[in-house]
Amino acid sequence: MADLKTKPTGENVTRFLDGIPDEKKRNDSFVLLDMMRKATKIEPTLWSGNMIGFGQYHYKYASGHEGDAMLIGFSPRKQNLAIYILSGFENQTALLEKLGKHKAGVGCLYINKMDDVHLPTLRKMIKESFTHMKKRAAQTR
Repeated sequence: MADLKTKPTGENVTRFLDGIPDEKKRNDSFVLLDMMRKATKIEPTLWSGNMIGFGQYHYKYASGHEGDAMLIGFSPRKQNLAIYILSGFENQTALLEKLGKHKAGVGCLYINKMDDVHLPTLRKMIKESFTHMKKRAAQTR
């Protein structure tokens, strides 16, 4: 089996965020870090050098492919903040409508800056996704 590229690195999360050159992106990242830390009650882990994850679970597909993934997390990318809502958005239509300016992929929420979104709605989405993924992870043990 090929070595997985997405995995915990053991590097310091605060040091990584302190190294973000754009002050607004750096500050927004610390706000998101605090929000996820409070929602999960878990300390963050740096994954693959640029993703901050909270919690971890093991997955295995019918194909035999398996690995570990974060329960929830984010990545401060140059163009946006990518928030990994791995539970998906099927049951979060109303929250997405209240959220504010964003783009959504299959399990990823993209926002340009925290000022663009309604923070209580984002907190609720993070908490709901984390709770869902934590239950799902417990079922796969």
